[in-house]
Amino acid sequence: MNAIRLGDIAPNFTANTTKGRMDYHEWLGENWGMLVSHPADFTPVCTTELGTMANFQNEFDERKIKLAAISVDSLESHFEWIKDIEETQNASVDFPLIADADRTIASLYGMIHPNADSTMTVRSVFIIAPDKKVRLILTYPAATGRNFDELLRVIDSLQLTEYEMLATPANWKKGDDCVILPSISNEEATKRFPKGFKTVKPYLRLTPQV
Repeated sequence: MNAIRLGDIAPNFTANTTKGRMDYHEWLGENWGMLVSHPADFTPVCTTELGTMANFQNEFDERKIKLAAISVDSLESHFEWIKDIEETQNASVDFPLIADADRTIASLYGMIHPNADSTMTVRSVFIIAPDKKVRLILTYPAATGRNFDELLRVIDSLQLTEYEMLATPANWKKGDDCVILPSISNEEATKRFPKGFKTVKPYLRLTPQV
């Protein structure tokens, strides 16, 4: 299968999870989704990652993001590992862990990179919009844990720019000035952005976040 690209429909799948049987598209409903893969259960970096994701649950809930994690491990392994995550990370894992022992879903999403490891999934992140289209793809090697503050920052940008004629500049974070798209005329920008805007260059106009 060809690699998933931005704007593609996220492949649907059915699977057993720690929260029951899942039809992924049906489970997402009208929400945004974040699907993350981890190399294996009972590994140190993955334990800290899923514990952190659990402790950020309220932040994801505020953004209407449904979380799910996946690895090529069995459901039984997931249930046992959750005990360790909750014990060592002082966390409550309320999102589903997807069992994919036969690597069907991992292969569907291109989560296995043979040059890195031919059997385990790398640390992939897929952010999926309510229309089921992939809006962000991030891939980390097995030895590097994800930065969840950065994932929240990216989600804030994605959700803003999904619905407004704006882009976000380098190092942008929620509340900072945004960039007006070059395709928007000054006249339209004046109407669309009542807080006004600053013209740095004709193609670079800044406006407060709507």
